[in-house]
Formats: sequence, structure tokens, C-alpha cells
Amino acid sequence: MDIHIDPDSATPPYDQVRRRIAELAADGTLPAGTKLPPVRTLAADLSLATNTVARAYRELEAAGLVETRGRLGTVITARATGTSVQAQQAAERYAERTQALGVAPETALSLVRAALGL
Repeated sequence: MDIHIDPDSATPPYDQVRRRIAELAADGTLPAGTKLPPVRTLAADLSLATNTVARAYRELEAAGLVETRGRLGTVITARATGTSVQAQQAAERYAERTQALGVAPETALSLVRAALGL
């Protein structure tokens, strides 16, 4: 994930992380449903304290931009990307159904591209 912390910035590190994740979601780099790295992993990658990243995730969740799904992790919400909740749910149902049918992910994506005429 493309996050860089400026230690000389007046903006606290947790807010830099929060803002950058929100930007990446808004511009489509992180689509709805994208799983974020675990707090400890991102903290280590950014050389930050775990509590700093945890605060960023909490604030993103309070704003409705991410959702924590327990052991499944933290994911970007449809709201964060400007995608309708119904579209995200339809995509999740499609993914679940194709997995249940044993369709390879690459094939499932190809089927969607063909259906959309891409």
C-alpha cells in the first residue's frame, strides 16, 4: 500500500495513515471489499507504533470508510469508494457463488469482463 509518513509534518502520523487510506479508497486504488493489512503488519511496514495504526483504523471505521470483520480483517466499505452497497453485495454474492461452483478466480473475472462487454 502506498503510504508514506512524513515525520516532519504537523499532521500526526495516525492522521496521515487515515487520510491516505481514505484517499486510496476514494480514487479507486483500494476498491470496496479490499482487505487492509493487519494493524501490526502495517505498523511494522511504516515503522509506527501499533496503537498509531489502530487509531487510524478506528477513525476510518467510525467514519464508515472501513469495516472490521473480526478474524476476517478490516475491509474498505462501498461508502469509502462511492460504490453503492447493493453493487458491493452483488459482487460478494457472485464471488461466493463462483467459488462454490469451483470456478477459478481468473475465470470468474473473465466472465464479468465479458458480461460487461470489456
